[in-house]
Amino acid sequence: MMSEQRIAVIPGDGIGAEVIDSARAVLDAVNKRHRIEFSYTEFDWSCERYTRTGAMMPDDGIDTLREFDAILLGAVGWPGVADHVSLWGLLIPIRRAFRQYVNLRPIRTFDGVASPLRSAENVDFVVVRENVEGEYSEIGGRLNRGFPDEMAVQESVFTRVGVSRIADFAFELAKTRRGYVTSATKSNGIVHTLPFWDEVVAERAALHPDVRVDSEHIDALAAKFVLQPERFDVVVGSNLFGDILSDLAAAVAGSIGIAPSANLDPTRRYPSMFEPVHGSAPDIAGRNIANPIGAVWSAAMMLDHLGHATAAADIVDAMTATLADPNTRTADLGGRADTAAVTSALVQRLR
Repeated sequence: MMSEQRIAVIPGDGIGAEVIDSARAVLDAVNKRHRIEFSYTEFDWSCERYTRTGAMMPDDGIDTLREFDAILLGAVGWPGVADHVSLWGLLIPIRRAFRQYVNLRPIRTFDGVASPLRSAENVDFVVVRENVEGEYSEIGGRLNRGFPDEMAVQESVFTRVGVSRIADFAFELAKTRRGYVTSATKSNGIVHTLPFWDEVVAERAALHPDVRVDSEHIDALAAKFVLQPERFDVVVGSNLFGDILSDLAAAVAGSIGIAPSANLDPTRRYPSMFEPVHGSAPDIAGRNIANPIGAVWSAAMMLDHLGHATAAADIVDAMTATLADPNTRTADLGGRADTAAVTSALVQRLR
């Protein structure tokens, strides 16, 4: 048995607390089965805290999280608090302070989760998003606020280190799958950063001759996600491209409500963070109808990252079974179960 692993839990806003409760119940069940020991410390960092104190998290929040093995996040966002406030006040500082340069989003179809596309069958790929630089830099500003000539400048930042390490991660991941990487670009229109991206990806590809690689312009790639989603294996993209493509891919697979994500520091020097892709959904908060699968799958990814691959696979197997049955599937997926019923079904399968 491994020593106890410490998990920081940030339920956040809206349905975040509900889906985190489900994820923890599932983790407790599978951990008991596999004799894994977790301890949880919960933090109230959220938009609600922002309205009370003027900050999403305290000044020493990063230092507080540094001692944990992983972070499990529900969702953030609430009416009255601008989205850029919640994002730059919590998620992005955590991702950058802990060098979580990989955002990993698996995409697959499940029995019982109908894709909006008639042709989407056996979809199973992973979007690898560069997570700390690219288009989401802090470089830029606003000028002449309130005047007719007001302007905004936002700079993209692509470094050789940043592009190299995300490309290497994608190639190594592909070797454990079907050996095929697609690189998202727009080097025909973006004259500096994306040709640089292409050059560095090609350099790294030469070091992985056993992996097939294609480069696709983002507009054509988005179309192919819809027309030929089954062709992809590992897709790697910049911060913005990866963000957009992963949400599109989740919708193609049937629902963003079941989509998980991992913010990884592959060196394991710092804690990694795991969160469902969906938002805080204030309109359904407190009604016991939220789909908990995205949070549960994120918890499975956390288990895998912490060295518990068999337990993680058990959770995915339990998810697969519950999604296939309308009696254990939430209404957003055409099922008849509420949040508590789905959670109970998952726990029963894991005991």
